[in-house]
Amino acid sequence: MVYYGLAAKAGKVVSGADAVEELIIKKKNYLIIIAQDSSSNTKEKFEKMAKEYKIPILIFGDIEHNSKIIGKKNKAIIALKDKNFSEEICRIINGGDTIGQN
Repeated sequence: MVYYGLAAKAGKVVSGADAVEELIIKKKNYLIIIAQDSSSNTKEKFEKMAKEYKIPILIFGDIEHNSKIIGKKNKAIIALKDKNFSEEICRIINGGDTIGQN
């Protein structure tokens, strides 16, 4: 997905569980992307946080593919800090219907 690669180059992506969790708590992100092959514990943890903080979340791609797009290795979870990138990614992946979006 080209858009989160562009977002990464623009400095609008945070990756890794600890960094993403910190960003969620600070309420500075607009979208969470979790790789389909992430552990069930990771998925459950971040789905719960997304619901609590009312952040859209997508289960998309796999760890290797998503990591490569953002220029990192072994990143199961990605958060976007830019509203426009986040909205466009949601629109492209599934028409904007995301878990936790009201």
